[in-house]
Amino acid sequence: MVEWITSEGLVPYEEAVAFMEARAEAIARGEAEECLWLLEHPPLYTAGTSARIEDLTDPDRFPVHSSKRGGQYTYHGPGQRVVYVMLDLNTRGKDVRRFVQQLERWVILALEEFNITGHIREGRVGVWVERPEKPRTATGALTEDKIAAIGIRLRKWVSFHGISINVEPDLSHFDGIVPCGISEHGVTSLVDLGLPVTLPDVDVALKRSFELAFGPALRG
Repeated sequence: MVEWITSEGLVPYEEAVAFMEARAEAIARGEAEECLWLLEHPPLYTAGTSARIEDLTDPDRFPVHSSKRGGQYTYHGPGQRVVYVMLDLNTRGKDVRRFVQQLERWVILALEEFNITGHIREGRVGVWVERPEKPRTATGALTEDKIAAIGIRLRKWVSFHGISINVEPDLSHFDGIVPCGISEHGVTSLVDLGLPVTLPDVDVALKRSFELAFGPALRG
């Protein structure tokens, strides 16, 4: 069984990290079920283990939290669905690369429910959407904007941290960082793409597509 938790209001980042670490430890000990936690944070930046200080362009704008997840700088804030993923890879195959691909597929399947095609790009973590209505890049390629970020950590083969999908955040809040270290592409959201989508709508899509992306755990 996977427990789904949906929090109302804005959850402080430190509170979320403390919960994740305790729950992941309990899962590893076999004392708790796997857990998917859907929430929003107040405006903040997080620095992953690969973050470069020069990518924090406005360090005084919002609180900055060091994070043990992989990746670089990300923004979290109201209107963004954060999903913290506490799953036991001991029962799901100890394959980190496959697990990240499952997370990517999960986001893409959820976006498909809104007729949005998400893309994975080599060398660019996260999920991207093509913007044919925007001017092309200097190389003549289609402009692409990031709609979802992915960053995880494993301890004793139990995951924590997870994904974030931009539903209706203030996109100007991303201006204080170089998101995930990528300056040549922008960020977008479902509402920015012209879709009147709410957080509960995204939650339904995520719940509907979870089993399709991950399948059941294999209990020993």
